[in-house]
Amino acid sequence: MTRKAVVLLSGGVDSTTTLAIAKSEGFEPYALTFRYGQRHEAEIECAKRLAAHFQARHTIIDIDLRVFGGSALTGDRDVPKGRSLDEISRGIPITYVPARNTIFLSFALAWAEVLEANDIVLGVNVLDYSGYPDCRPEYIAAYERMANLATKAGVEGRQRLTIHTPLIRLTKAQIIQRGLALGVDYGLTLSCYDPSPRGDACGECDACLLRAKGFAELGKADPAQRKEARVGP
Repeated sequence: MTRKAVVLLSGGVDSTTTLAIAKSEGFEPYALTFRYGQRHEAEIECAKRLAAHFQARHTIIDIDLRVFGGSALTGDRDVPKGRSLDEISRGIPITYVPARNTIFLSFALAWAEVLEANDIVLGVNVLDYSGYPDCRPEYIAAYERMANLATKAGVEGRQRLTIHTPLIRLTKAQIIQRGLALGVDYGLTLSCYDPSPRGDACGECDACLLRAKGFAELGKADPAQRKEARVGP
């Protein structure tokens, strides 16, 4: 019997690989994307194409996190560019969006209950990432415990929710390698925090640099990078 799973899909490398993994493991994927007031629409368009490619039912939720501010992704502050990999690995950058994964997971939890699904799949990672606190294993474990206390289906014993994080301890290179083995076309994806109006990656933000690092470690060209990213020491 096919199991339903809500898969958070942003249109980047990690979420796309996660969707491919869910599909390969026999889940019927229900992709969930958020238009949350981020700087650009390009990633939404990528998510649409990817959901269609993987034949996943796709829902886009509109919320406006700009009303809170606090992030370069939802405000007027400049996105950091040209940082070294050492700088990226230290501290929490201004591209952190306050409580974003908690908000996203809450929507996913609600949809999972309606779908009578026991699984949510999320592409968080604690190795090649920018220090976000809501990507850590202890956060996911705590949220899963809370989620199983939070719904009617859970209280009545009709749902036991599991949050799957198949990428959480993989490097970016390992993530890409896993996706390539599953036939993922990374030319359909976008990871950039600050793309051009036509959707070209900037090549210099933290997300672009980490993505470039992953492809470089595999000795492969990134099919989506229209501007070569600099991989610093």
